[in-house]
Amino acid sequence: MNRRNFIFISPGFPDNYENFCIALQANGVNVLGIGDAPYDGLSPCLKSALTEYYRVENMANYDEMFRAVAYLSFRHGKIDWLESNNEYWLMQDAKLREDFHITTGLQPKDMALVKYKSKMKAGYEKAGIPTARYHLVTTLSEAKKFIRQVGYPVIVKPDSGVGASDTWKIQDEAQLKSFFCNLPEVPYVMEEFVPGEICSYDAIVNSKGSVLFETGNISPISIMDCVNKHETIHFYIVDKLAEDLRACGRACVKAFRVRSRFVHLEFFRLFTDHPYLGKKGQIVGLEVNMRPSGGPTPDMINFAYSTNCYQHFADMIVYDKLKHKNKATPCFCAFVGRWNELCYKHSHEEIMTAFRGELTTAEALPEVLAQGMGNYIYLAKLENKEKMEEFFQYTLELEEKERI
Repeated sequence: MNRRNFIFISPGFPDNYENFCIALQANGVNVLGIGDAPYDGLSPCLKSALTEYYRVENMANYDEMFRAVAYLSFRHGKIDWLESNNEYWLMQDAKLREDFHITTGLQPKDMALVKYKSKMKAGYEKAGIPTARYHLVTTLSEAKKFIRQVGYPVIVKPDSGVGASDTWKIQDEAQLKSFFCNLPEVPYVMEEFVPGEICSYDAIVNSKGSVLFETGNISPISIMDCVNKHETIHFYIVDKLAEDLRACGRACVKAFRVRSRFVHLEFFRLFTDHPYLGKKGQIVGLEVNMRPSGGPTPDMINFAYSTNCYQHFADMIVYDKLKHKNKATPCFCAFVGRWNELCYKHSHEEIMTAFRGELTTAEALPEVLAQGMGNYIYLAKLENKEKMEEFFQYTLELEEKERI
C-alpha cells in the first residue's frame, strides 16, 4: 500500500486537533500541515507528527492557500486527502479539493446542502425528520407575515454561520424592528422557536456511508443564550445513545450522503406537544455539521467511552474500518464553563477537592474560544446521572447576590 499524503489545514488550532495528525502519522500517513501559526509555536508532538509544515500569512487568502497546496503537492506527490475538520474552513477545503483533483472529501457542489441552514431543511425532510418552519429574511413586512403564522418568539441566524454566533431570539415587535434597523448584510433565516432540549448525534462514517462509531451529547440550556447572555454553559456526553436519536442520526447520514467524515448532527427533543412539529419527546432537526463537535468535545467522547476518537478517524482514513476498539463500559462526561464576571458559590479549589476523583480537565480558555464556552472549563467523568447533576449543581451555583 502506497503511503497516503494527507494535508491537514490548521493542525495546531484548536490545540486538541493535533491529535488527528498524531493518529494519522501513527497509521503510516504522510501528514502535511498548512497553517498561519509559526512553526516554532507548534507543540513538539505535532512537529513529530508532521512530515512538513507550510506557513501562510493569512489562511483566508485563497491564493496563499493554493500556493501552499501546490508546493506540498510538488514536494510529496499526489495529495490523497485534504481536511481541516473545522466549520470555518469547510468551504475553502472543498474548493482546494476541486482545484487539486482530491476526490476523497466534499466538493463545492456538495456544500449548499450542508452549509446553508435553509438548504438543510430538504435533507432533514428526506430523512423523515420535521424541522422548524422558516423564512428567508427580506423585509420587515414579510417577516411580520411569517410571524403571524408561527408567533413569537422567533430565532434569527445567518443562513451560513458557525455555531451560535450572531444568533438571536426576537420576542416582540420592538425587538423585530430593532433587528431590521441593524440588519446584517449577510443572508439571514428566521425560524419559529422550538421548545426543546438540544441533543446531538456524533459519528465517524466510512467511505460507504457505514457508521463506524457513534455517540451524542445533550445541552440542557441554549448555546445561543450562553453566547449572547453569558449564561453558564454545561452539557454532557451520554453514556448510551437513545435509540430514537440513533435512528434519526443514521437516517440523516444517509439523506445527507455523508462519506468519510466525522460529523456532528444537531436535533431538538420537544419539551411539550407542538401543533406543527409533533408530540412531546419528538426529535426535530436543527442543523448538520460536517465536522466534529467543537471545543473539547472529542476529548470528552474519549473520556466517556475510554476510547480514542482521533484514532478512530485515522482508522477510517486508512482502513475504512476501526482497527482500535475499546471494551470499557461508557460513563457520562460533563462540561462546565464558568465566566470570570460571575460570582460562584464554590471556588476553584473547592471544586478540585470535591471532585478530585472525577475531574479530567480544569483549565482557562484563550479569549478566542472563551466567547462561546466560558473563561474557565471543567470536564468530569461521572458514573451515573445523579452524580452528574450533583457536579452541575455544585460548580454552577451562584452567590445569592448573583441570583437577585
